[in-house]
Amino acid sequence: MVCLPAPQFLFSLLFLCLSSCVSPRNEDTRWLHFPGGEGIGDGYRIVFVSGDEEYRSEESLPMLARLLSEHHGFETVVLFSQDPETGMVDPDNLSNIPGIKQIKDADLLVMQWRFRELPDEDMKVVLDFVESGKPIIGIRTSTHAFNYIKNPSSPYAKWSWKSKEPSGGFGREIFGETWIAHHGNHGKQATRGVIAKANSMHPVLRGVKDVFGPTDVYAIRKLPDDALILLNGAVLEGMSSSSAILESPKNNPMHPVAWIRNRPVSQEGTQRVFVTTMGAAQDWSSEDLRRLFMNASAWCLRLEEDIPVTGLAAEMIGPWAPTSFGFGGYREGYYPEDYRDGSPWESD
Repeated sequence: MVCLPAPQFLFSLLFLCLSSCVSPRNEDTRWLHFPGGEGIGDGYRIVFVSGDEEYRSEESLPMLARLLSEHHGFETVVLFSQDPETGMVDPDNLSNIPGIKQIKDADLLVMQWRFRELPDEDMKVVLDFVESGKPIIGIRTSTHAFNYIKNPSSPYAKWSWKSKEPSGGFGREIFGETWIAHHGNHGKQATRGVIAKANSMHPVLRGVKDVFGPTDVYAIRKLPDDALILLNGAVLEGMSSSSAILESPKNNPMHPVAWIRNRPVSQEGTQRVFVTTMGAAQDWSSEDLRRLFMNASAWCLRLEEDIPVTGLAAEMIGPWAPTSFGFGGYREGYYPEDYRDGSPWESD
């Protein structure tokens, strides 16, 4: 038996303990990994993919992934658009999202992309997941997730948002609608979520009462017949949560801002899809919007019986100081790991 000096023994013991706690999935710093644990999510893996230039998904998706992990036991992974040379988060990079292969092992995919043009091998991973029938969630700009400009000859160019076949590309085919227009006045008229009375008892709406977000209502032309509207979007007079609902034809009828689909994928079954056109980082300051997302994640995974009457816990964990939406406004100089514990600038 070899007897180590006390300091060396303690160091060796500490190293062994730390090594046993590190998951192999967490060793690559190009993405974030939150471990699973006790809760309804035990045994389920959710992959989030961030990539939009305007609505700060690089801030909100790590926060939502952490809540699902720590409140409900889901294992979660967050991928980011990045500068390939520095590894820093860069929402303006439309084609480099390291870790796309992580999607292969996901039970649920959460997207917030805008006009991405991925390499064919990465796009194949995304489409293989979608075509498998596994559930998917689309946030805000994911209705227009892809836009093939540099490589229009790609076999995946047909998924661009203006595609004619399939009409409306990925957004309309998978989520139910592509980009149409801003229905509310962008940057001047915020949104209040109004529960669709006919579907008020749906499990995704449990505990959801007051949804507000400073982003405007997106225009929706027509959703597919299998879509079930959960929230309509009331256009407000201003940008405050106390702003009154605008008395205008814009609100008659209101346009949907959250819906689900049981999308047919084969003769045998359907794919569960949840979509919200809300979802700027600032919007997620609304606890009930976060609860809607928590509930929707559970529903997508067919765990609706585990959603309590009051809805799933959605209390914020860690510092949260979301950046205002807008092009060119993302926080530069941060790596994926910097977003692990919340808004990093709150502790800089």
